[in-house]
Amino acid sequence: MKTRQILVLCATALSMAVMASTSFSAAETLNFGVAPGPYGDFVKKTLKPGLEKKGYKVEVKEFSDYVQPNLALNNGSIDVNLFQHLPYLEKFSKDKGLKVSPLFFSKAPKEPITIPTAGLGLYSRKIKSLSQLKSGDEITLANDPTNLARALRLLQKEGLIKLKAEIDPAKASEKDIAENPRGLKIRPIEAAQIPRSLDSVTIAVINGNYAIAAGIPLDSALIKEELDENMKLVIAVRTEDLGKPFAKDIVAVVESAEFKTAAYNPKFIFKDFQFPTWLKSRK
Repeated sequence: MKTRQILVLCATALSMAVMASTSFSAAETLNFGVAPGPYGDFVKKTLKPGLEKKGYKVEVKEFSDYVQPNLALNNGSIDVNLFQHLPYLEKFSKDKGLKVSPLFFSKAPKEPITIPTAGLGLYSRKIKSLSQLKSGDEITLANDPTNLARALRLLQKEGLIKLKAEIDPAKASEKDIAENPRGLKIRPIEAAQIPRSLDSVTIAVINGNYAIAAGIPLDSALIKEELDENMKLVIAVRTEDLGKPFAKDIVAVVESAEFKTAAYNPKFIFKDFQFPTWLKSRK
């Protein structure tokens, strides 16, 4: 009888030890989700070293579009994502009923952390200048609402179109174009497909990450977007995880001198991105 009790106790203890070990291992692994382009490397070069020093194992999963990284974050397939600006995060979360939030600075809990970002660019393989555009020329741009509006604002800034005065420019779609003096054909498509359209259209408005992923040099853009602060990328987690140790540790790494040094490292492509004001002030 005593032998059986001892065996039961040993089995129970072993089971609990296995469960504890599994839980500990899972807690030590941080899975980052990114879209195609440079941000997987950004995680590995600027965040991973500091997080590893804090005892985490960092894994990066690349998704093919701007949809799956938020869905995967919400359902727990990943722990963090880094691919989107705040307006996109807020609209996508509202439309899909997701509870995801950006990380905030430790000393400014209402200010989202932004990181160096590659902006939109107007690219072409058919013309060297916007002055060469002619009636009927086709332009492709992202079809998701926030990046579509963003691209249209860039086209308006360059005098290619004029949006209706009464609409919110942050919510503009191709239906809100009031004037198109050059008779251009505006064709929204999936952001990931835009680089492939370059050979068949006159101009493509390409997000920086997809340009880099397609091997298109950022400096080859005819026009580059000047990013507002709210268009620079944020780091997102599930809202319920904002106060958890791993989220606070990510914030601590971002706020460290090592992060700044890596971001400005001339060996990395990030040095040519548009830096957020908070990080430029610490250079």
